[in-house]
Amino acid sequence: MRMLLALVGIAALVLLAAMMLGFVKFDQTQTAQLPRLEGGQAPKFEADVAKVSVGTENKTVEVPKVEIQKPGEQR
Repeated sequence: MRMLLALVGIAALVLLAAMMLGFVKFDQTQTAQLPRLEGGQAPKFEADVAKVSVGTENKTVEVPKVEIQKPGEQR
């Protein structure tokens, strides 16, 4: 249960950060109306979401060589 609440909290923080940075924008396109005798009207929203392109690229990277010497070992 705690894990589910933590995941919901993290998702809410990510959505809030995306809205603050301008990646997600919500606009209300239709207002809500209370029902009188029949029906009513739910509000409508339009979401403008940023497009993100992700790609891959192969590169050769030189990695430094690491040597470990235990105390008392001589070269």
